Amino acid sequence: MPPVPSQVPFTQFVLKVHSRCDLACDHCYVYEHADTSWRGKPRTVSEPVLAAAAARIGEHARAHRLTAVHVVLHGGEPLLAGPAVLRRAAELLAAALPEGCALDLRIHTNGVRLTEEFCELFDELGIKVGVSLDGDRAANDRHRRYADGRSSHAKVLAAVELLRRPAFRHLYAGLLCTIDVENDPLAVYDALVGLAPPRIDFLLPHATHDEPPKRPEGLGPTPYADWLLAVHERWTAHGRPVPVRVFDSVHRTLRGRSSLTESLGLDPADLVVVETDGTLEQADSLKTAFDGAPVTGFDVFAHTLDQVAAHPGMMERQSGLAGLSEQCRACPVVRSCGGGLYAHRYRTGRGFDNPSVFCGDLMKLITTIRDRITPVATVPAQSGPAERPLTDAQLDELAQGLGSPGTIRALAAAQLGLTRRLLAALSAGAPESWSLLAELDTAAPRVLDAVLAHPYARSWAVRCLEREPGGDLGGFAELAAAAALRAGREFELPVPVRGGAVHLPTLGRLRVDGAGEAVLHGTAEGFTVRGVTVGWDAPESPAWQPVRRVELPGGPVLALEDTDPQRDAHQWPVAERLPEAELLGWAGALREAWELLRRDLPEYAQGLPAGLSTVTPLRPGPDGRDVSAAARQAFGAVGIARPATAPTLALLLAHEFQHVKLGAVLDFHELYDPADERRYHAPWRPDPRPLEGLLQGTYAHLAVTAYWGTRVRAYGGLDSGAAEQARVQLATWRGHTARAVETLAGSGSLTALGLRFADGMRATVEPWLAVEVGRAAERAAAERSAAVG
Repeated sequence: MPPVPSQVPFTQFVLKVHSRCDLACDHCYVYEHADTSWRGKPRTVSEPVLAAAAARIGEHARAHRLTAVHVVLHGGEPLLAGPAVLRRAAELLAAALPEGCALDLRIHTNGVRLTEEFCELFDELGIKVGVSLDGDRAANDRHRRYADGRSSHAKVLAAVELLRRPAFRHLYAGLLCTIDVENDPLAVYDALVGLAPPRIDFLLPHATHDEPPKRPEGLGPTPYADWLLAVHERWTAHGRPVPVRVFDSVHRTLRGRSSLTESLGLDPADLVVVETDGTLEQADSLKTAFDGAPVTGFDVFAHTLDQVAAHPGMMERQSGLAGLSEQCRACPVVRSCGGGLYAHRYRTGRGFDNPSVFCGDLMKLITTIRDRITPVATVPAQSGPAERPLTDAQLDELAQGLGSPGTIRALAAAQLGLTRRLLAALSAGAPESWSLLAELDTAAPRVLDAVLAHPYARSWAVRCLEREPGGDLGGFAELAAAAALRAGREFELPVPVRGGAVHLPTLGRLRVDGAGEAVLHGTAEGFTVRGVTVGWDAPESPAWQPVRRVELPGGPVLALEDTDPQRDAHQWPVAERLPEAELLGWAGALREAWELLRRDLPEYAQGLPAGLSTVTPLRPGPDGRDVSAAARQAFGAVGIARPATAPTLALLLAHEFQHVKLGAVLDFHELYDPADERRYHAPWRPDPRPLEGLLQGTYAHLAVTAYWGTRVRAYGGLDSGAAEQARVQLATWRGHTARAVETLAGSGSLTALGLRFADGMRATVEPWLAVEVGRAAERAAAERSAAVG
């Protein structure tokens, strides 16, 4: 079910602990740009401010059931605050957070004052350290100097070398580099990569339409794109040796995933700044726009963070596509660009209702990277049994939004074949694991199929083929080991250790000491890794965490997948290992939801056991909203945050399984012209959607319409709040769906088969249009539609 738009809680906090700096960088937005508020701020944050800020963050985390908050100790130069203040900030923050909410605490420094004593303190308190460095000495000294002109480069390098020591390496968070197009991009990149950072952030210099960035003669109209693309080419040629946030964000957003930075993508801003005097402000980057631009008028003593989130400036930065200028909304790369950094859109007289001052650079950067990315291996849309797995009769079933068990089994078999082909395309990189898989394909093909049908086997393979950071060939060994264990084979195989665990798809994970790689020895009785032995009859323990399954009455056995690291393939963050009480809650809710689906939506439920194998628990949505998702590359899985009631869970399952079915169809059958890059109005969303997005939403809402229609019929003429809500929901979703079908049919971009799907969807929704709901429900539905836009 689509989430209801609402205020997004803060999860990221910048806590200013010192308001002055020991360098005089001429590109600094705090001291060198339009805002002058730093002059009136206390130099060092006080104990009362720290205590109140920690309390507000804890209060916010508790109210929104946050599972983690990210806090950056900042300045000025935060090390000027001294170790006592930094220790107190960490202690107060840790004490204020509710149980179950993790604290990700970091400090961002210019590095010139970093000492071994500071590192020992950060080690004790769990504070990770990011360092600003603009490249080699020539590049760094162009801007990052002391007030008397002295170079800071040697001291910053000493700080980085300190963080690279084995004792402190785990504190090293990465390097931040502000781009100057007069610096040699490859020399800058080589200098930074040579310091082996865990991550590099390249930042565009802060600028506005009033104070545009420098564009030296002879460098062309898009020098910032050209600079970054030169780095991207070398980074790609070197095998992406280190994550680069801007490149990773472009890659992710081009695939419809979230950005890793607020300067790209349409994800809502969820950051607030606490100044040294306790005032609560918007992002620091706004200081480049005009004097007082970040001000909200709120402070930690008198105001809650929910009040800050409701500030017009904050709401504007959380409004996604609707908050962009008309030119941006019509742009073909807006999903990746997101209009650029909010501050970079400012122009006197028009505020922020403008494209970014770096618009041309962002367009060139995104489209060039898009064209460089290797396409994902796909199944050719040609005739033949392998490429056309469905009969005409089965396609007509699916066109109506339905699908018998036989039809869904045909889809599942085709998906398994696709996964096998993806693995074959990767096999050269993992010969030992591939050899074991090939042996199992002969000796135990059904066992191998059971492992390869795991939804996240495919999502892992796709990431590897796309060369996305985090998609590594260690997944081959995990799949081979899991299949060999299930087949009772005796073998030895090196497997990766990820996050302190060995992961076995469809089986579970074993917590082990250390990292890197470990040898797994398997037998018919179990397996051993690093001296830890797990037998097949071993109960769950802190070390061994098996995949847990829920058997539904007369239906499928669903895996509740909370162990596989590849499961984070949905648009919402996944939940961690479910505690026992939550597991029991899931089991009861799933059983009840299944019974409701069989009773109320039998035509949609009948195929579900053949195509749904996995439910991945997600974290609760903001403000308790119901959230769910189906990952395009993970056939057989849906992600859901467990809702408050079983009927809602039934609706979410039906809704998301529609996406699962249609995504599988689209892997083998063209329903529309992929060259159509237009955006279409979706009645349930304020932002226009690409054609596939509109098609997916319409198809999913067939089940939503049927769900509410069935409930309206069950209530009959009953006069109650629940009955009236059902009538309003039916009026809303049947109207949305019917209008969307006509938009699809009239697009001119559907194939002949796509038009058959439009006809089928129209035939499915039409009977619900005739169900009487009453004028009040129709009026309420019309008001809802008008509010969406």
